[in-house]
Amino acid sequence: VLFSCIFLGMEKLVNCPYKRPNALCRLICFPWAAGGTSQFAQWGKLFSSSIEVSSIRLPGRESRLKEPFAKDMTTVVNEITRVLLKELQEKPFAFFGHSFGSYISFAVALHLKEKYGLEPIHLFVSGAHAPNSEAFLPIKSIPISDAEDEDILKHIQILGGTPSELLQNEDIKNHLVLTFREDLRVLQTFSFEKAESNIHFSCDITCFNGTEDKPHDLEAWHDLTSGDISFYKLPGGHFYLLEPSNEIFLAKHITRCIENAGL
Repeated sequence: VLFSCIFLGMEKLVNCPYKRPNALCRLICFPWAAGGTSQFAQWGKLFSSSIEVSSIRLPGRESRLKEPFAKDMTTVVNEITRVLLKELQEKPFAFFGHSFGSYISFAVALHLKEKYGLEPIHLFVSGAHAPNSEAFLPIKSIPISDAEDEDILKHIQILGGTPSELLQNEDIKNHLVLTFREDLRVLQTFSFEKAESNIHFSCDITCFNGTEDKPHDLEAWHDLTSGDISFYKLPGGHFYLLEPSNEIFLAKHITRCIENAGL
């Protein structure tokens, strides 16, 4: 029964169309706010056979549309850990998160380290502040409950990444606004106080950003790991990573980092 529960949990939570049971490492990707899994799941095609790529699917979207949204970061982290723990104990893994997904990937990595002594061999973060940075704090004070749908929609349009024809469809637009609102609510429940927790990572962290995106405070990542930190800017705005040429760069660079981790 436990096996079937975990299997069903895996089918719901993880999208991995290019399964590679013999891969040396798993790359688990965490999408942006209101994002689905299709983009990252397709990355499997870009990577060599030594890396299996999957994408995390949160409730309230895609095949989990009918499920209630997660209420807080702890719920999100607990579900991901419960479903993936056995796999993560079996072979090395790396995390890639973009924007909201960066914070989720960090929260999951922190939980795995504190509770199970497990950590990714490499943490790749994109389009986000370091979670211990002052720059992260304003996100926590956005009045989500009072925000008008129109304001949220404007914010989504400014960030980009959503094809404008999708926003012409009333149902899709409304669901996107709702999902974005709920994801932001989850993010606001995440509090990370470095003083409380001296659990440093020892893995390397790589931070990617778009040249045209608003600047993110990345220096504070230095305080979170004893590993190396590196920074890369790729041409484009907040969703620079949807450009095919940038995807190819990311795939090659991530592969090199993982292979250099001496698996």
